Amino acid sequence: MNSCNLCPRKCGINRNKLIGFCGVTNTIKIARAGLHFWEEPIISGKSGSGTIFFSGCNLKCVYCQNHEISHDAYGKEITPNRLAEIFKELELKGANNINLVTPSHYVNGIIEALKIYKPKIPVVYNTSGYDSVETLKKLEGYVNVYLTDLKYYSSELSKNYSKAENYFEIATTAIKEMLRQQPKNIIKNGLLKQGVIIRHMVLPGESGDSVKVLDWIKENCPKAIISIMGQYTPCYKASQYPKLNKTITPLEYKRVISYFNALGLKNGYCQELDSANKDYIPPFNLEGV
Repeated sequence: MNSCNLCPRKCGINRNKLIGFCGVTNTIKIARAGLHFWEEPIISGKSGSGTIFFSGCNLKCVYCQNHEISHDAYGKEITPNRLAEIFKELELKGANNINLVTPSHYVNGIIEALKIYKPKIPVVYNTSGYDSVETLKKLEGYVNVYLTDLKYYSSELSKNYSKAENYFEIATTAIKEMLRQQPKNIIKNGLLKQGVIIRHMVLPGESGDSVKVLDWIKENCPKAIISIMGQYTPCYKASQYPKLNKTITPLEYKRVISYFNALGLKNGYCQELDSANKDYIPPFNLEGV
């Protein structure tokens, strides 16, 4: 961590002393740890997912719903020992899994915590997809489920909206590594125990980009579980971008869902459009920290 290269930014910052591109130092920082019921049904189930929201992020999405913790890095610093205790506490609450949200810049600390206590329930790596293959390889044997975004096909969109011109190249390479580690989706009693879920959120005015994302999935991983999300709602700096300052239309969403079906993709979820509501954003109040 004297020269951090954990994520594809490879910013080389000494995170033992300074703040990296992700907005945080090397010390683990989280904003919330509790049961979460708004993930995919095979993740949340009836008991909820034991979700840990990490502070900071290696993307700078202008429409981020969690900007309070991702951009502003709100949260409390904890030790790997405390993180291991949180794993146990969520397990005792009946969580279906341990769900690590935006974990890419804390992989070393997470592995240290998992060495202290390995949960008896699946560990979910819930990521933007902007991950380094080298870092993902460190997680082999520790992560049971990869829950990853595939946000964009267009490098112009990823550059303008997330400051990551190479997002598609990085994310698709990362997904192939995730699939190498977890090639089979194992579902028991309606819950995913091992496997990979690829999420894609449709952006307003960009259904054509969504179609290209689905084309890549069909060609490279047609048996993957796909989650098509219609929950986009203008947040953070979205009002500064005319295309983003609105929700998606039913016609845009129908186009993407219809294309999914036309491709013959079988494993998938789609949201109702009424999920485009800020009420679904959890409160970042240091619960469970």
